[in-house]
Parts: sequence; structure tokens; C-alpha cells
Amino acid sequence: VAPWYGVAFSVLLYLSIGPLFATPRTATVSFEIGVVPFLGDVSESAKQISLAVFAAVFFGLSYWLSISPGKLVDRIGKILTPALLLAIAVLVLTAAAKPMGALQTPAEAYQAGAFTKGIIEGYGTMDALASLVFAIIVIDAIRSMGVTDTKHVLSLTTRAGLVAAGCLALVYIFIAYMGATSVAGLGMQENGASVLSKSAEFYFGLGGKVLLAVIVLLACLSTSVGLITACGEYFNRLMPQLSYHKWVVIFTLVSFGFANFGLKEIIKLSIPALMLLYPLTMAIIILAFLHPLFGGKRVVYITTMLATGVMALFDGWKTFESFMEMKSGFVSNLDNFFSANLPLYGSGLGWLLPAVVGFALGFAISKLAK
Repeated sequence: VAPWYGVAFSVLLYLSIGPLFATPRTATVSFEIGVVPFLGDVSESAKQISLAVFAAVFFGLSYWLSISPGKLVDRIGKILTPALLLAIAVLVLTAAAKPMGALQTPAEAYQAGAFTKGIIEGYGTMDALASLVFAIIVIDAIRSMGVTDTKHVLSLTTRAGLVAAGCLALVYIFIAYMGATSVAGLGMQENGASVLSKSAEFYFGLGGKVLLAVIVLLACLSTSVGLITACGEYFNRLMPQLSYHKWVVIFTLVSFGFANFGLKEIIKLSIPALMLLYPLTMAIIILAFLHPLFGGKRVVYITTMLATGVMALFDGWKTFESFMEMKSGFVSNLDNFFSANLPLYGSGLGWLLPAVVGFALGFAISKLAK
């Protein structure tokens, strides 16, 4: 699109999957699964203090490993990722074989438009945002193995992406099933971490809960180290006036600060930013796939991203106003207009049609300019 846009988008992307949202969540998810189930019936203030202490230790370890990670994270990842998938597989297959109860009636928000609602809820995973960053890591890893041919690198990257997407899809599907059948046994839970932990205890007792807690803790720790390291390296390249070490300190402290809001609040805080960034991310990913179709013409990127960006900015601001319990007349009027006239707007995908129109306009301009 433009050099300044690339920098601005990358900065927002790294901050979102880094110290503002994703990295703090690694600590809070670990806390919810690895600590909360063992606290018993404690007050909210005691739980908050426990979170602060846990987050301090968690990010202390993250900082130590991020300063000179070496091959430690790679080794942890090679062991923990299969172990985590195996543990979840055992849990969900057990839940499938011996469900706690029948499938429950969907919550009201999912009784109509479950597909689009699921897409919007999927924003919270940040998978698409992280994919742009981790794709670079995967490509670098492949090249470090001696693969230099561009087509071969693309082929291997595609295969890795398909395997990762397939595994994630299976995990999400089975966990969704487990959650839907667990209401009879566990009741409604506040978040997925609680469902996993309590389901592990329900089926395997204390041992299952401890095993899941340890695996998730270590998996989240390695993820935290990876995110802090990636952010530190990027911002060190962007602003070399500050050393990598100083960036790591900054991101560790900011992540610790945000982690103290707790998992539920972090998810809530992230929604306005995700409503802004996700449409832009999806648009750029789709354009990358369609790149050969329009010959990579810059005008197509500009018109598509501009149209998408206008709607994404509005959605992000509208969500921010809702979060802050504000309501301006201008935003309300536009909201009503889009609700009545823009397809899929009510489902949170109002950016889709403008993106298509922007693409068509850019494509037409590129053809006329020949």
C-alpha cells in the first residue's frame, strides 16, 4: 500500500500480539488453568493478589529466557506442543465417549447467525494476526535448514500452514463439543480455560488437573518468550536507538501490567483493537492469495485497504464507545444507517462488501490504466 502504512500496521500488529493483549493472556490463561483451580473459595482481592504474584514470577521467567533464549524455546516447543495436543486429545476424546450430558440449547447470541458470530468470536484468538508474524518465523526456519528455492520454501510453508490450521480446527471443534456437553456437569463457566480445567478434574481427578495445568503453563511460557522475543527484535530493528535488551524489559513490564487486569478484562479490552485490525488483516491475506489475478497492482491494494480500513475504523471506534459506555449521535446515526443498508453489518462483517467494492474499483482502474 505505502511504506508508512506498512510500518503503522506492523507496529499495531506487534503491539496487539505482544505486550497489549496476547502476551498478557499467556500469563492469565496459565493462571486460570494452573492456579485458580487450586485456590479454592477465596475472595476476589485474594485472587487478584495471587494473579499479581503469579504474573510477576511468570514474566520474570519470560524475561530471563527472552534475554538469551538460545535453543531452549525450540526444545520446549518440540516437546510441549505434541504433549499439549495429546493431553487435549485424551481429554476431548474421553468427553466425546462419556459426555457429561446432552448438547445444550445454544446461547441466545448463537441461535441465529452462529457462523458469523463464530467468526467475530474467533477474532479473540488472534490467530490471523499472529499468522502474519509467525509466517516470517516459519520461512526463516525453513531457509535456515538450507532450503533456498523460493517455490520450495512456499510449498513447505503452505504445508506447515495447512497442518497447523487443521490441528487448530480439530482442537476448536472438539473443545466446543466438550464445552457444549459439559454444562450439565459443570454449569456455565466464565471462560474456556475454566471449562478445560474443570473437565480435566471431572474425568481424571486431581492428577488430570495438575497435568493439564503444567502443560498449559509451560506452553504459555514458551509462547510468551516467543512473543516478547519477536517484538523485541522487530522494535530494535525499527528503532535501534534502544537495544534489544531494553525493548525486552519494556515489553515484559507492560505485559505484566496488563496481565493484572485478568483474562476476562484483557479479552474485553482487546475487542475494539481487534475490530480494527482483523478486517485489515483478513483483507491483506485475501489480497495476497489474489495477487496473481491482478498482477500485484498497487492501486488494487490501496483501494481495497482504504475501503476496508474505513469500515474497520468505524467498527473499532463504535466498539470502543460501547466499552467506554459512550454514545455519540454521529456514530449512532451511522450505525443505524449501516444496519439498515449494509449486508452483514449486523453480524460484524460490514467491512466485507466495501472490501469487495474497493477491490473491484482498483481492479478496474488498473485495467483502464494500461
